[in-house]
This record gives sequence, structure tokens and C-alpha cells, in this order.
Amino acid sequence: MPSAPLRFVNRVNTLQLYHPLFVIRGITTVTTVDTVLSKHDNGLNFSTWSYNKNQVWKGSLETVSFEKQTIKDKLMVLNKPCYIVKVAGKIGVTNEGYLSPGDNGTTAQVELLTFAAPIRIQQFGDPNFLSSHGVKYAYVTGAMAGGIASEEMVIALGKEQILSSFGAGGLTPERLEAAINRIQQALPQGPYAFNLIHSPNEPAIERRAVDLYLKYQVRTVEASAFLDLTPNIVYYRVAGLGLNNANQIEIKNKIIAKISRREVATKFLQPAPARIIKELLEQGLITELQATLAAKVPMADDITVEADSGGHTDNRPLVCVLPSIIALRDEIQAQYHYQTPIRIGVAGGIGTPQSALAAFMMGAAYIMTGSINQSCVESGACEHTKKLLAQAEMADMIMAPAADMFEMGVKLQVLKRGTMFPMRAQKLFELYRAYDSIESIPLAEREKLEKQVFRKTIAEVWEGTAAYLSQKNPEKLGKAVNNPKLKMALIFRWYLGLSSRWSSSGEKGREVDYQIWCGPAMGGFNDWVRGSYLSEPNNRQVVDVANQIMTGAAFLYRVQNLKIQGLQTSDYYSQYHPVRSTSLLEI
Repeated sequence: MPSAPLRFVNRVNTLQLYHPLFVIRGITTVTTVDTVLSKHDNGLNFSTWSYNKNQVWKGSLETVSFEKQTIKDKLMVLNKPCYIVKVAGKIGVTNEGYLSPGDNGTTAQVELLTFAAPIRIQQFGDPNFLSSHGVKYAYVTGAMAGGIASEEMVIALGKEQILSSFGAGGLTPERLEAAINRIQQALPQGPYAFNLIHSPNEPAIERRAVDLYLKYQVRTVEASAFLDLTPNIVYYRVAGLGLNNANQIEIKNKIIAKISRREVATKFLQPAPARIIKELLEQGLITELQATLAAKVPMADDITVEADSGGHTDNRPLVCVLPSIIALRDEIQAQYHYQTPIRIGVAGGIGTPQSALAAFMMGAAYIMTGSINQSCVESGACEHTKKLLAQAEMADMIMAPAADMFEMGVKLQVLKRGTMFPMRAQKLFELYRAYDSIESIPLAEREKLEKQVFRKTIAEVWEGTAAYLSQKNPEKLGKAVNNPKLKMALIFRWYLGLSSRWSSSGEKGREVDYQIWCGPAMGGFNDWVRGSYLSEPNNRQVVDVANQIMTGAAFLYRVQNLKIQGLQTSDYYSQYHPVRSTSLLEI
């Protein structure tokens, strides 16, 4: 028989509990509270040392829940306070009522143990991040090259006031320009960002992107893979400096720099190098005023500390690198006294409410997700790639040679499950390191490359590569003709470069060669959503994923807050699973 509502009756300063089920022939039989509540084994206990002695809860006992599911439902009502009360030895939860100063005459039969205030998702992170970028969450989706972080993704998130960075890396200027026009038309007031990826071997590509961003007044750029500051990134930053009506420095061109090393972070935390400023001034690219102001502002507004992410990564442990960079920021802030301190956010490994909450509790001004968004509907990846990502586990990642920095031995993190790309790419790098030219590779190895990897002759690969370079980079083509080692690298980069495009376009017959940038956050996300509607890729929408992660983080924060105050709970209350309807969670 279901339990009926409980009610309090005050008689002669004594609080008695009546239960309407216990009625025999019109005579109400009084039963004890312990008898009524004994079946409610809800897994809650409380440390006696933490009891709240100074306040009492006042309200209707009918609003108090003693059963597991209804208790969890009340914990999830984040826009209301959460009161933990004790009734005759049993702990219950309510969102109703109010607190009042303690009264010596109050019965001990109802006791306030503790409470948690309402919480809003907007409370996470640095409020200056929200105001600076015009967003509602301290949550960003990072750029994934080749348009994987697509226009659809940026627009969908931007319409909900969530910042998203378009994956411009590897795209032609024409393709990038089209993306700028489409996104700006859909989001005339923002928010949105565009990626500027460092191209040490092809600085002209980097410069063309900067020229487009300045031409179309793209006000936020996510800088990634930089090993040092280049004239291009400095030009973008300084060209946006000026003075407002109050004679204060105005920074129009914001930079979110993604880094994983202290030495690189230092460069973005400090003002632009004087030598580069001098060069830009001499070239007439910046004004005297901008050159002067450049010495007073840092190169970046935000630093994203990149931990174990997909794509380019140093596989840094978040719990070590984030405190280190925050401390570095504090040192440099004490030296330069910037008007607005640089904000430090995190990326890499963020794919669950638990990881998001951990980052915020460690001091992150914002969090950035990446790999998990690639499996979403709005991603530029093909359906086959999305299905592979949705099946990935945390151990299904591996490091493989990067196309853009192949000769330097730089690697990136990719998915190894369901594809042969990592192994084949590593084989190409080993051959590059062992031989001085494509001709010096043993014939058997060359034939294996042509049959298994290239699926065409080496001569045909070079012919296509040369034709491409003659249009895009004739200078490099000229060098390769007289440099056999460089020619070999370019032939190998043909495969490395196309494999990521095959993954996006869904090239039939090349599924085994798909290059899929991915970090362990993908596996963590899949574990979290298993059994829920988000386990199916077709249900994964970037806005929904963002809301679920941030709402889950807020819920877990509430639970942990209550635990710190003395509430002891079973694991049941520390789990947040995605649900389609978040009506209870709206804040």
C-alpha cells in the first residue's frame, strides 16, 4: 500500500505525527514516526558534528521526501534551495519552506541538518569570461580542423549564447571566407570564434587566414599549435588595439590561446615582442598608437590549458598542468598589472559532468570540449566516423604522425579502433627517418606502399602533389625538385593530409584509412551516456550535450556541497544521467 501524506499536529507544545491510514471505525489511532518511516531506507546519514544548531526549518512535512527517487528529484531542482531535515531518526529532503532562527522551545522531533542554496549554471567559471564574450555559460567548444567544427555547430551553439570555434585549419582561403560569411550572417552579434592554427612550414597559409579575419572583423580567434609567437598572430592582436572615449585601452581582437607548456604560455601571457612590433610598424601594418599600446596588454585574453586532448596534444595530466599555468599567470599579472587579468580555462579530457566540475573546482575560468562534439549531429565528420566515435572506449586512442608537422616528428592523438591509419602513418614516418629519398626505399617496401596505403603508384601520387603545389605553393615545389628528402615527405603527407578529409567526406572504400582526431574524453563520454538517449549518435546535438554536462556539473556540485557539510549518501545520489527532459533542471 502506498504511503499517504504525513501531517503535523501541535498539541500542548508537543509535536505528534498522525497518519490518516490508521483510522478504525472513526477513531484515529496514533502511530509513532518510526513505525511510519521505518521502511524508508534511503541511504542517507549525517555526521553528528555537523548538525545545524542555529536555524530551524519551517514548512509542511508533506513536502519532505523520504524515498530515494523523490529525494533525488528534489536534489535536482537546482533553482530552489534544498533543505535536509531529520524526522524521528529518518533523513528527508525538501525544496519548500524557509529557515528561521533557532528557538529553544522547538521540538527536537524535526531537526534541520543542513541546506544548499539554489545554484545556477552561470555561476561556474569566471563571470568576466561571460561578459567579455557575451555568453551564458563558461563552456566553449573548441576548433577541430577541416571544418569538423562546422558552421552548423558554431551557429547552433551561438544561437544559444554558447561560444564555439570554427575549425579553419587545413581549409582553403575560399572555403574559410565562405564560412565567415555564413556564420556572420547567422550570428551578426555573435558569439563565435575562428581557429588560427600555427603553420610553421607554410606561414603564408597562416597569414591568409589573418588577413581574412581582419577583413571581416572576426573579433575572437582561437590560436592553437603555436610553438612561438609569429608576426601573423601579433599582427591580428595589435591591429585591434585602440583607445575608447574614456581614454582606456580597447582590445577589439580577442585571442583564446590553446597551450600545454609553460614556455609557450609565457609568450601569450606577456605583451607582444618588441622586435615583431617594430617590424609590423615598419611595414605600415600597425599605427604608432597601436605599437605603444601593444606594450601594455598581453597577447591573449584567455589561455586554454590543453591536457590530454584529441589532435595536437602533449598528453598533459590536467591536475598537474592547470595549477602550474594558473600560478604562472599570477606571477606575470603581478609583474605587468594588466587592467583585466588573463583568464585560464581548460581543454582535454572534458566529456562528463564529473570532469567539468573537477576543472571548475580547480579554478578553471571556463571549460572547452572537443572530441565529444565530433560525434554530434552538427559535426563535419561523416556518419561512419560518428558511429566509430560513439563506440570508442578510453583505451582506443593512440598517437600518430601529424600531416602539418610531419618532418618535425610531431604527433597527434587519433582513434585507433576501426581504422589502420595510426599504424600506416607511423610506418611512413619510420621510412622517412630511415631513408634519404623515395628511391632509396627498398622496392618491396615501395610496392607495399603503393598497394596497401596509396592504392596508386608513387609516380601518380607525386604527380598529383606537384600539380597541387604548383597552384598553392610553387616555392615549396621548387625546393622539393632539388631536395629528395623533402619530396619524400610531401609524398607521404599526401596520404596523411587526405586521410583526415576522407573521414569528413565519408570517402567510400577508404574507411580503413580514416584519420579521426580523438582524445580519451570520447570514451569517458560514451561510458557516461551508455543506456541513455545520447548513446545513439543521431540524438547527440551539441547544445543538448553542453546543457547536460553543465547541468550535471551543477547537480554534482550540490551533492558534494551537502557531503562536505556532513551529509553521507549512497553512490545513487552521486550519479547524474542524461534525460531528455530537463524541466526540473532549468535554472
